[in-house]
Amino acid sequence: MKKIKTNKGAAKRIHITKKGKLKHRKAGKRHILTKKTSKRKRGLRKSTLVKKTGKKRIRRLLPYG
Repeated sequence: MKKIKTNKGAAKRIHITKKGKLKHRKAGKRHILTKKTSKRKRGLRKSTLVKKTGKKRIRRLLPYG
């Protein structure tokens, strides 16, 4: 059977934890930071887990993760 290609864009952005959860960075911390509050920017520093609704879609992009 043929090998499935990993989506390299997704592989660079999403990391798989030891327990198999999908971890990613939060969006919105690149530009237009002046209007965002310090509290909001501080929250964007942290990485978060992928929600249940998008898990199946991302798993398809990372077949060997």
